[in-house]
Amino acid sequence: MFKRYFITGLLIWVPLAITAWVLSMIIRAMDQSLLLLPEAIHPINLLGFNIPGAGAVLTLATILITGLLAANFIGQKLVGWWERILARIPVVNSLYNAVKQVSDTILSPNGNAFRKALLVQYPRQGSWTIAFLTGQPGGDVANHLDGKYVSVYVPTTPNPTSGFFLMMPAEDVVELKMSVDEALKYIVSMGVVPPSPKSRRRGKTESPQSISSGTP
Repeated sequence: MFKRYFITGLLIWVPLAITAWVLSMIIRAMDQSLLLLPEAIHPINLLGFNIPGAGAVLTLATILITGLLAANFIGQKLVGWWERILARIPVVNSLYNAVKQVSDTILSPNGNAFRKALLVQYPRQGSWTIAFLTGQPGGDVANHLDGKYVSVYVPTTPNPTSGFFLMMPAEDVVELKMSVDEALKYIVSMGVVPPSPKSRRRGKTESPQSISSGTP
């Protein structure tokens, strides 16, 4: 009886503790943006005490204002001017362009990257795992692949930020009728938190031709 109550308590507190820990790490990291301000206007100097999360508010406000400015004609001109300056700096140019292409692909509302969860056989035939569609092979790579291929990202468990990039025949992947969030929960939980029964039923009936018959 005691063991059951203890486990029930753990199931309540462990997710809350981990969530609070992750949020505190994010807020502490965002609070570092206060270092960009003159020391005279830091909250501790103005009010006599620190305000937890003040840097997070500053970071979010800066991102929002930047987006608003970049959305108009003058802002687009300034961004273009800034990128032309970076294009003249060796190493920085290559790094900036690479990061920008990745961020544009992943964060763009019109992009296809990480918009679909897939079922693929990895690391061998008969062994299945969840992957995410990232696009199609391009450049010289596409010239050496016969038939229709797709680019997929296979995340590791329980840390989905690391994983493997694979190019697989389109007919070998199965598109799952589940959201990316559901797929990520399934991966992070190591299969303990399965998708909803509705998603599982729809995923089983999906044809492997669903990717090969359309544009990712």
